[in-house]
Amino acid sequence: MQPIRQLMHAISQLASPQACLFTSSDLRSILPDQSEASFKTLLSRAVIERHLTRLCRGLYLYEKANTDQGLILPHAVSKLRPLGLNYLSLETVLSDAGVISQIPINRITVMSSGRSGVIDCGPWGSIEFVKTRQRPADLVGNLEYDPKARLWRASIAQALRDMRATHRNIDLIDWNVAHEFV
Repeated sequence: MQPIRQLMHAISQLASPQACLFTSSDLRSILPDQSEASFKTLLSRAVIERHLTRLCRGLYLYEKANTDQGLILPHAVSKLRPLGLNYLSLETVLSDAGVISQIPINRITVMSSGRSGVIDCGPWGSIEFVKTRQRPADLVGNLEYDPKARLWRASIAQALRDMRATHRNIDLIDWNVAHEFV
């Protein structure tokens, strides 16, 4: 069987609506006998032929299994930074709760134990990682797991603390609404 068919057959067997994102390493394990150069060429070919969509560097989307376009960015967080502390916070959480009036379009903000940075995910938007030095033990009671996003989510009070700690613009916060949550 040709390598591209072998790769796509394996992906179609592995993929589901809950698992439609694959890292290069995930895909590499399907074809371990391929040289590094031929594997990179194979991935490029899979993208060109629209079998896979490159979400960002090292992360690929199998669109046939994806049923919820709106959750691509939160799901990508756990694939991009699987070993660190990551949680939705800042403008994303405050906007969802109606505490700030503007809704971030195609952008999520994530507090992370890793370094700060913005990852462009093309038409899906971008993920902004903001460095936090807080330990998980310090956040107990201020985070809850969001099963839809498959990511931890800050409470409103924690998101407000994160806004202050990271010196974000707090002019958009409706303090009347914020005081209801704090």
